[in-house]
Amino acid sequence: MENKGFVIGLTGPTGAGKSTVAKELESLGCRIVDCDRIARQITDTCAPCREALQEEFGADIFREGVLDRKLLAQRAFASSEKTQRLNGITHPWILRETQAQVEAGLAAGARAVVIDAPLLFEAGADRFCQKILAVTVPYEKRLRRIMARDNITEEQARARMDAQHPESWYEARADWVVSGSMDDAALREILEKHLAEGGEEE
Repeated sequence: MENKGFVIGLTGPTGAGKSTVAKELESLGCRIVDCDRIARQITDTCAPCREALQEEFGADIFREGVLDRKLLAQRAFASSEKTQRLNGITHPWILRETQAQVEAGLAAGARAVVIDAPLLFEAGADRFCQKILAVTVPYEKRLRRIMARDNITEEQARARMDAQHPESWYEARADWVVSGSMDDAALREILEKHLAEGGEEE
């Protein structure tokens, strides 16, 4: 019997290997909803959201209509209060588009719809999910990956990592945990098992 589609929240700390897991899930028949991409789309095209960002963070964050993401980040992450304001402005719009894409994926008959969101819980997108899948690897391995991936210093990488939750935080909130260190065959096998299990429970 064919499994009914369901929604998986894919999350985990930076450098854990979420992108690799998302690609593998896509190859197994899942529809990926990329919240980072949605966030960019919203800040590029949503006039009310752009106006609210200007009011909060300054008109100069847009130059000739284009968002200066580096300047916005500099101001938004200057304090936890400012970060909360950024999230308060953007998350409702992101959630609306996320929900629309999830519904479209399920209607199209995807085996599962995967919400790929580093801030899955903080944004409230976990409420759309039947299962949470966390991708984790040990701190030191993530550190080396991030330094190589983003071409940044160890100090910069540690600062970025320490601003996020530790691996244990994601693991405690997940139904399934996979290691971002698995080889392709092992990863595919465990994801196939989880997809079959999740579909049967629906």
